[in-house]
Amino acid sequence: MARSLYQWLWQHEFWLPPGITWEDMQESEDIHYPQPRDLLLSIPFALILVVIRCAFERAIALPLSTKLGVRDKQRPKAQPNLVLETFYSMCCKNPEEGELISLSKQCDLPVRSVERWFRRRRNMDRPSLSKKFCEACWRFTFYIISFFTGLAVLYDKPWFWDHRECWTGYPQQPLQPSLFWYYMLELSFYWSLVFTLPFDVKRKDFKEQIVHHAATIFLISFSYCANYIRIGTLVMVIHDTSDCFLEPTKIFNYMKWKKTCDSLFMIFSAVFLISRLVIYPYTVLYNTYYYSMEIFQPFFGYYFVNTLLIILQLLHVFWSCIIIHMVYKFILQGTMEKDMRSDTEESDKDEERDKIREKEKNGITYFSNITSNGYIQRNGSEPLDSRAHLTNGHVKER
Repeated sequence: MARSLYQWLWQHEFWLPPGITWEDMQESEDIHYPQPRDLLLSIPFALILVVIRCAFERAIALPLSTKLGVRDKQRPKAQPNLVLETFYSMCCKNPEEGELISLSKQCDLPVRSVERWFRRRRNMDRPSLSKKFCEACWRFTFYIISFFTGLAVLYDKPWFWDHRECWTGYPQQPLQPSLFWYYMLELSFYWSLVFTLPFDVKRKDFKEQIVHHAATIFLISFSYCANYIRIGTLVMVIHDTSDCFLEPTKIFNYMKWKKTCDSLFMIFSAVFLISRLVIYPYTVLYNTYYYSMEIFQPFFGYYFVNTLLIILQLLHVFWSCIIIHMVYKFILQGTMEKDMRSDTEESDKDEERDKIREKEKNGITYFSNITSNGYIQRNGSEPLDSRAHLTNGHVKER
């Protein structure tokens, strides 16, 4: 049954232009075409990248964060409490008001103390600033390497300068070793991100990240199997262009270099908007939609790949709207708005509010103590200690 499904899925009528069959793409000693089985190599390569990343973060990124003054915030720790810890682990990390009241009765604690315990417990699970710094350093290093690798691979390729060349001889375009390794580098990296998702910094768009990684892996794999290598390489190098500026923006933000961070953010915004809203539509969408028709007639694979690329462009428009909104805020406020994807600390304002309440409570206690001892001045008069007490119980001013 699996074999029948495989044969049906890879019918040449689906993926090859009219008049071309899989027999026309037989390999020889000198000619090698992309094969789906080649993609299996990306799994061990991804594991190697995970090992390299761990070594990089420990040996380079973490010491660098210390030298650059990246300090982890001292967070108040939640006191050990078996009942609350069990509820936190098994039921909910952010209980409702009714659950807080029930837990306060079980633990014989005030509701506010239970609420404070959950807030501190959640903050304990949040990643430290140094961890975010190390992750951004690794991604920045990879994107720089990947971007310049793409330029080195594509610089002497004719389709990099003349986009019509993407379709010359398609689909009988032999796979060059440099293109194969460039594909393996990109695909292995995104597989490594999937493997490390449980340990990476979890942001507010964690679910969207999973979808993004899965879609990227699918697009790279599909373009390889259907021999859209030339278009695929253009897509990858365009995306790496803006990513090279995004990660250093995060790095300088963690270092509290606000001016440098704001400047890089503006550069990233300009590069992102130009590369995703101008270069990508012209270089990729117009290429696949119009130029390809000069070589062959439309077929299922043509419509399928254009649909995927248009969906990718819609995502570009979505992210561009968010970036434009942030740029607008930057122009009005003069500083970069906090990353909407970041998971913020809960304890900052709440802890300060609790401290103020404690001070006010202590102040009231002190106020009542000194009142009972006769130290309060009333109506601006002198303290009672400055008066002379007569034996008949009357008070005489000195």
